[in-house]
Amino acid sequence: MNGAPASSNIRAAFSYCVQQVRSYDYHHYLCLLNLPPPLRKPAFALRAFNIETSRTMDVVSDPKLGLMRLLWWQEAIDKIYAHKTIDHPMAIALSSIVSHNKLSKAWLKRSVEARISDANQEGISKIEELERYSEDTVSTLLYLTLQAGGIKSSVADHAASHIGKANGLLLLLKSIPYHASRGGVVHVPLEVASKHGLLLQRGRLKPEPREELSNAVLEVASVASAHLNKAQELICGVPKEAVPVLLPGVAAQVLLDSLERVRFNVFDPRLNHGILGVSPFWFQLKLKWYAWRGKY
Repeated sequence: MNGAPASSNIRAAFSYCVQQVRSYDYHHYLCLLNLPPPLRKPAFALRAFNIETSRTMDVVSDPKLGLMRLLWWQEAIDKIYAHKTIDHPMAIALSSIVSHNKLSKAWLKRSVEARISDANQEGISKIEELERYSEDTVSTLLYLTLQAGGIKSSVADHAASHIGKANGLLLLLKSIPYHASRGGVVHVPLEVASKHGLLLQRGRLKPEPREELSNAVLEVASVASAHLNKAQELICGVPKEAVPVLLPGVAAQVLLDSLERVRFNVFDPRLNHGILGVSPFWFQLKLKWYAWRGKY
C-alpha cells in the first residue's frame, strides 16, 4: 500500500525495534543507550533490522523459507526507497529513518546480500571472506549510524570498519556451539581448520570442545584483536561526536577478554554468563567509563 503510516504506527514501530534489541542483542542495547537521544531512534531501528536478518535462517525449519524471507527484505528495501509503505513494524521504522536521515541504500542492501550469500554457502574458505562478511553485516551498521548522525569523517569510518570486523568475527566465534548443536554451518574458515587439524564436513562439526577447535578460534580471535588495535590507534583523529557510535568496540574487547579467560574454548559455559561472559554490572560500568573518557 502507498501513503505515509500514521504517527502512532511509527511510534509503535520504534518501540518494537527497541524491544527486539533489548531481547536479542542486549549488549548492543546497552551500548546504544549511550548515544545522544536524537541518534537513538535510527540506531535502534538499524540494530533491530540486523537482528531480523541475522536470525532469519535460525528461526525457520526449512532453509528455503529463510532464504525467501531474506529475498523479501531485499525487495522491501527497494520499496522503502520508492516511498512505498510496507505493513511491518521493522519496515515502517526503516522507512522513517531513511526519510529523515537520508541513509545509504547501498549499505542496507549490502547487509542483506551478505546474509543471502552466507545462507547459500557450505562453509567459508579463507579468513578474508569472514572479514568481508563481518564488514558487510556489522561495519555497515556503524557506517549507517554515523551517517544518521550527520557525522562525516573518513577516520571515523575507518575505525568503524575495524570495530565492525572485530565484533563480527568474535560474535561468529561465540555462536559456534549454537550452530554446531543444530547441525548448521559454523563460521570457521576451512584454511584455518585444516591448519589446526580440525575436521569440518561441509562446514559442520560435532558440538563438543576440542583442542583443535580452540586453536582455530584463537587464530580468528587474533585477527579480531588486530582490528581492535587498529581502531584504537585511530581514536585521536575520530571526531568527538562519533565516539559514542563506536562503543561496540568496548563490547568486542570484553568478549575477546572472556574468550582468553576460557582459553578460547567456545563451549565453556562461562561465556554464557552475564553479558559476553562478564557480570552485567561490570559490563555497564566499563561502558560508562569508556563513554565518560571519550574512548571506545
